[in-house]
Amino acid sequence: MHIKQHYNGFRNGLIWIICNDFLAHIPSKRLRILGLKILGLKASSNVRFYQGFHIRSPKKITIGEGCSIGPKVLLDGRKGLSIGNNVTIAYEAIVWTLNHDYNDVHFCGKGAPVTINDYAWICSRSIILPGITIGEGAVVASGAIVTKDVPPYTVVAGVPAKVIGHREQKKYEYGYNRKNDYSHFA
Repeated sequence: MHIKQHYNGFRNGLIWIICNDFLAHIPSKRLRILGLKILGLKASSNVRFYQGFHIRSPKKITIGEGCSIGPKVLLDGRKGLSIGNNVTIAYEAIVWTLNHDYNDVHFCGKGAPVTINDYAWICSRSIILPGITIGEGAVVASGAIVTKDVPPYTVVAGVPAKVIGHREQKKYEYGYNRKNDYSHFA
C-alpha cells in the first residue's frame, strides 16, 4: 500500500512540474496545448493558453472549442472542471474545485466539480469556488469571488459576488480561432 502511495505521489509531482514549471513557460502556444493534451487535458486544438498558467490535475479538465485561457490563470481540476465553448478566462483568474474544510479537526479537503458554460467571461483576478456553475453567457467581473451559481446571461461582481446586471441574450460569435492566429509564439 505504501509503495502505491509513493508511486502516485511521485507521478503527480512529476506531472505538476512538467505542467507548471515547464509547459506553462514554453514560448510556443501550439507546443503548450500539445503538452497539456499529452498530460491528459481534454481540449480541442482551437484553445489558446497564454504563458504562465497553473493547472492542477489536467486529466480531470475538459475545455471546449474557441476558449482563451489568460496569463497566470489557475485551473484546479482535482474534483472535475468542465469549460464550455468560446469561454474567456482573463489574467490571474482562479477556478477552485477543492479547498479545505475549516471546521474539520484535520483541516481535510472538500470540494465539488465546477462547470463554466459557453460564452462565459471570467474577468481578471476573479475567483470561482468549488461546486459552482457559471451559466451560458454570464460575466464574472474583475475581483469577484463567486460563492453561488451564476444564472445565464447575468453579470456578477463583488465579494461575495452578487448580480449587478444582465447581458443581452443573443447569438454571440466570438472566441479564439487558431486559423486566424498566425503567430506561433506568445
